[in-house]
Parts: sequence; structure tokens; C-alpha cells
Amino acid sequence: MNGQKQRNKKDPSQMRHGYTTGACAAAMTKAALQALVTGEVPNEVTIYLPVGQYATFKVTAFDRSDGRVMCETIKDAGDDPDATHQARIQSTVTYAKEEGIHLDGGIGVGRVTKAGLPVAVGQAAINPVPRKMIHGVVQEAMDKYKVNRGIEVVISVPDGVEIAEKTLNGRLGIIGGISILGTRGTVVPFSSSAYMASIAQAINVAKEAGCEHLVITTGGRSEKFAMKQYPHLPEEAFIEMGDFVGFTLKNIARKKFPKVSLVGMMGKFSKVAQGVMMVHSKSAPVSFEFLAGMANKVGVSEEIQQDILQANTASQVGEILQGNEAFFESLCRNCCYYALNHMNASIKVSTTLYAMNGSCLGKAENIDKLDEDDWYRG
Repeated sequence: MNGQKQRNKKDPSQMRHGYTTGACAAAMTKAALQALVTGEVPNEVTIYLPVGQYATFKVTAFDRSDGRVMCETIKDAGDDPDATHQARIQSTVTYAKEEGIHLDGGIGVGRVTKAGLPVAVGQAAINPVPRKMIHGVVQEAMDKYKVNRGIEVVISVPDGVEIAEKTLNGRLGIIGGISILGTRGTVVPFSSSAYMASIAQAINVAKEAGCEHLVITTGGRSEKFAMKQYPHLPEEAFIEMGDFVGFTLKNIARKKFPKVSLVGMMGKFSKVAQGVMMVHSKSAPVSFEFLAGMANKVGVSEEIQQDILQANTASQVGEILQGNEAFFESLCRNCCYYALNHMNASIKVSTTLYAMNGSCLGKAENIDKLDEDDWYRG
């Protein structure tokens, strides 16, 4: 058994928290500025995090030349390693010609090219809380050492371009590297907050891009099917919601999009069809009784209903009923009804179900009102 699997079996309360890219960037800014002023590079620095605690960061590498200092640390994501785990986070500090604190991104830090993000178009993708943290440590040092000159800070991530390929940055219009993120300063193991934040950002970008029809999917495979189904829509219109169906729908309703299409497969959408809005396997198991009941509603034989009740997975139910358009259309309409009910907004909802091989099992399109006679609740 590998080490990661062993870590996953820990009690969550015993799992080790890590630190955000924003916290690392702020810490290295403090270290580099201290070295610039005093001439000595510290082995480690301690900063105060937004979550309300102190944290100490080691300086793992540094460089001094031509009136500037670069300090680097290795990002530790704790027991929840993500794409930026073990990334080299650098801050280079120098005196500026103009007064004030000047912050920018260097190599491996993305630049914002689309509206709708918390950072303006054209700026380095350093989010508001990390910006505030970096400004805070600089101001603290300027006050401590009585610095009366401008300070320039450049945050870099040497491997940021490669790391960004594993993130949603390209879809969000963040080009050339990763984002410097974090609202707490710490990374909570297996937290859903980061993923939910990326969904909200993607919805904001779609709104600013002028999209009126969003397509939400549960993963990469269903998104590929969705892009073939809706080839006329721009890339910004497609959003991977993962397991967070309810959260995504609420955010779409809040932004007043006129149309949304749900595209997915039996495993998760059989749960949406019964009103489950968090479709992680641990949150809600598939109800084969519900699926058998819906099959009964559309006239499926008792023999096949028994096969459904004995199935091991929702995908297996899909195989049992493949070709039964009435069943899959009914299931898709149910998804639409529960989505409409959850959003409580004026919006047209469509749902398409696919098999694992990409064949379309069924669809329901442009449902904009609840039909109590057709809405199956089990």
C-alpha cells in the first residue's frame, strides 16, 4: 500500500494542515525584504495568517545580486497534496524608484486575461487575500527598519507553467502560470472550499464573457461529451461542477443565466433525479428502489424491475435499460425538475445522460416549469 493511501485512512482530525501559495509568497517576501535591508538572509521567518495563527516557513534557497534578494520556499500542502504541492515559491524584492509598495508576478505566475475574476484583467493572478498579506509583511518591515523608499516585490514559481496545466487556469483565462491563492493561509486536508471557489470563479468568468447558456458537467469525460453536443458554445460556457450540483445551480441562479444544461452519466445523475444535490459516493448511495420505481412508472416489466433492484451500480441499470427512451427521458426530466426546484428561478433547464462509451441514453430539453403530474418522487 502506498503512502498516499495510508494517509487517506487517517482520522481527519489527525491530518496535517498545509499552507497556501499566498502564505508561502508572503513569508518569502518578508524574508527577502529582511535580507535586503539587513544584508543577512534568515533561515526561516514567521508570519501571521488570516486564519488567526502564526506559521513559520523555511528559506530553502536564496540569491542576492544587483541590489535585489530572492528567497524561496517549498510549498507543503500537508496531507492534502494538490497540483502545487512541493512547488517552489519565490519572492524577489528590490528598492523601487517610486514610493509605495509595487507587487507583480514573475515567471510561472499567471496573468488574468478574462473579466470576472477577483483580480483585474492584465494583472498578475495574485488573489486579494495574498496581496493583502504581502503588502502587510512589507509595511511591517518598512516600519520596523524605518525604510523610506519604495519597494518592488515580484512573486515567481519556476515550474508554474507546467503546474498550471493541471489546473483550471486556462479555462478561467489565467495564462502563463498558476494563481497565488488562499483566504485562510492554511490548506485544510480534503476540503471542498477550493473546488467550490473555482466553480464560482468559472461562473463569474462565463457571465463577464457574455454567456447566456451554461453547460455543467460532473467531470472531464462528461465535459468532452458535452462539448460535442454543444459545439457552438464558447469554452467559458462549460463548467466542471464535480459533486457540487446544488452549489453550482445556486450560483448560476444568482447570476441570472437564462439557460443551463446538465450533462453527465448514470452514477451521479441517478442521484440528481431523486433530488440529491451533493452527489459524492460517500454522501448519498444510489437508490435502486428509486430507479426501479421510475422504471415501473414508464411501464417497464416487473422482471426487469427485479433486475434493477439486484444491480450493483447505476451504470449497470443503464445497461439493463439501454434503448428504453421513455425511462431515460423521464430520468432526465426529473433531474430538470429538481434543478428548477433547487434554484427557484426563471431559467430553462436541460439534462442529457450519456453511457460510459459516449452514446446518448436520453435527454430532456428546455424545461422551465415544474410538472407535478410528471415529477416522480419515489
